[in-house]
Amino acid sequence: MPTKDAEGSDRPTSSLAPFRHRIFLAVWIASLASNFGGLIQSVGAAWLMTSIGASADLIALVQASTTLPIMLFSLMAGAIADNFDRRKLMLASQLFLLAVSVALTLCAYFDLVTPWLLLGFTFLVGCGTAFNGPAWQSLVGEMVPRSDLPAAIALNSMGFNIARSVGPALGGLIVATIGAFAAFAVNAISYLGLIVVLARWQPAKPPRVLPPETLGSAMAAGIRYVAMSPNLSVVLLRGAVFGLAAIAVQALMPLIARDLIQGGPLTYGLLLGAFGAGAVGGALLSTRLRQALSLEALVRIAFLSFAVCATVAGLSPFTLATMVAMALGGASWVLALSSFNATVQLSSPRWVVGRALALYQMATFGGMAFGSWIWGVAAEHYGTSDPLLMAAVVLVAGAALGLRLPLPELKTLNLDPLNRWTEPHIAVDILPRSGPVVITIEYVITQADVVAFLAVMAERRRIRRRDGARHWTLLRDLENPEIWIERYHNPTWLDYVRHNQRITQADAAVGERLRELHQGPDRPRVRRMIERQTGASFLDPGSLTHDLVEPLTDPTRSS
Repeated sequence: MPTKDAEGSDRPTSSLAPFRHRIFLAVWIASLASNFGGLIQSVGAAWLMTSIGASADLIALVQASTTLPIMLFSLMAGAIADNFDRRKLMLASQLFLLAVSVALTLCAYFDLVTPWLLLGFTFLVGCGTAFNGPAWQSLVGEMVPRSDLPAAIALNSMGFNIARSVGPALGGLIVATIGAFAAFAVNAISYLGLIVVLARWQPAKPPRVLPPETLGSAMAAGIRYVAMSPNLSVVLLRGAVFGLAAIAVQALMPLIARDLIQGGPLTYGLLLGAFGAGAVGGALLSTRLRQALSLEALVRIAFLSFAVCATVAGLSPFTLATMVAMALGGASWVLALSSFNATVQLSSPRWVVGRALALYQMATFGGMAFGSWIWGVAAEHYGTSDPLLMAAVVLVAGAALGLRLPLPELKTLNLDPLNRWTEPHIAVDILPRSGPVVITIEYVITQADVVAFLAVMAERRRIRRRDGARHWTLLRDLENPEIWIERYHNPTWLDYVRHNQRITQADAAVGERLRELHQGPDRPRVRRMIERQTGASFLDPGSLTHDLVEPLTDPTRSS
């Protein structure tokens, strides 16, 4: 797809261009091996739960126990990834997953696994995945330039689905010939390559100008950014609906293999393999389909195609027909989820991309976790076929939802920092935690421009609040109606600095339009004030001024 190079001109980017960057290639290969291991382990866990005589709802909970931690902990993981070393977070997650897989292997080998113990282990695997996901996905932007980012996202999806196309069938073969413990052992070994690659990689670290945000404020900032970004909110909702309905096929696939087709673990592996092969095909066709169709049309087709997959799986007693349906479902799965993921990544600046991805994962995997439980309970009461048909109906409704809430067209926005703001020299010595800080900006707007001014200020309000401003208001002078004042608060001076450094190149058009509408002799007048309390308890001179122990930023650097 065409992208912008450093000078801003369009140039075509090869789908394999990210492989020119050695670290991306090394991590991609190591992740491919890890994906193989993870899928082999998932086959072992699902079939082990089936073979020890667990009920249908416990079988479906294997999938839910893996996805639930992603819903619970992804935002925390995204906040940590955005504020600290993403490589170290990913490395720690991989070491944790290695330890859990080794413990699960030993328990399975010595025949100590019970249904609830297996669910506990799969929950821990989900925890490691929850902390690994935002770090890995946002780390891609540090491995390749932004012009190669869309291709890198597609290659990551391709790698996972290559593993999906072969790994489940291989997992079924391993479980059938050796046992579930061997599948868990293979997965433990698969983590070693990625651990070695990450441990040896020492990327250049840009100097951190500001201290990290606290965990609570960082999580709140991520929620606020997504909530104030309508395009991202639509993606999260559609992703949650898709995850809720589409997970029925994967959560109930062991029962489809055992009850509807009358097969064993090898049949289960074949169904998963067909699903993965379809996903690879969908990834290969995705670029061509996006050129021919709008993003919304592509996602609607994915919803409807997956509904066909669920319907055939629920009604067919034939292995071949069900495998064809699984291939269709795999293609639909990757087309929908890769479209959602790419939209989130290309619509989020670097300072918050980990949290945006985390919230997307929470919405989608939260839908999957809830759906796994719902469809498992339904299968326990109504059999395997009816829940699949119910899921198909929900998928059709999800496609219809696009009539009211269509997805935005996928665009590569310039979300690099604007880098025009310079921290002002202030006469009052304050600490970074001093506040609240009150900002007023005075504009002179003629009566003829009021309508246009209010329209631009509506977007300004959204951007201000999205980036952390509070109590935003717009005031008009009653004596001189051409004077308008924009007013907002930041909790501390440090928050004010962060707020200004979050302005992106894509936001610049709003500021430029406001300066065009301003008719004053000079630029709009900005006043920065700090709230102070009155009363005897505040008359100590030492409480009114503070020495700034260390500067927040280099005063000579434009930020």
